[in-house]
Amino acid sequence: MRGRAVRHRRLALLGAAGATVAGGLAVHFLLRGPGADFAGDALYAVLVYLVVALIAPRLPSAGVGGIALALCVAIEVFQLTGVPQQIAERFPPAALLLGSTFAALDLVAYLLGAAAAACLDGILRARTRARG
Repeated sequence: MRGRAVRHRRLALLGAAGATVAGGLAVHFLLRGPGADFAGDALYAVLVYLVVALIAPRLPSAGVGGIALALCVAIEVFQLTGVPQQIAERFPPAALLLGSTFAALDLVAYLLGAAAAACLDGILRARTRARG
């Protein structure tokens, strides 16, 4: 991937990140229930995927997905310490980034979100390479 392709990829990733943030905030503020929570968590993993891809645009999609999943799992496990909840009590927007309480089902949502992002990104990258 050359300089121009990297710039193009980063712009596309940035646009996708903006759309993902908008979607995630819409789910968070407009929807309720376990389905909304699951969707929000999956979108969180998609956003983490996009941020990792922005930082390392040449990394293979599967590698980006693995890193994104590991980061999501680390943040979820960090919730077991109670520190994210304490931070969120003092600064409520932090809960959007760090969460507040551990939920094992969130790990499934992260897996599905990161895997979906990696698969879609892999398909799009293959199509871009095929076009030359």
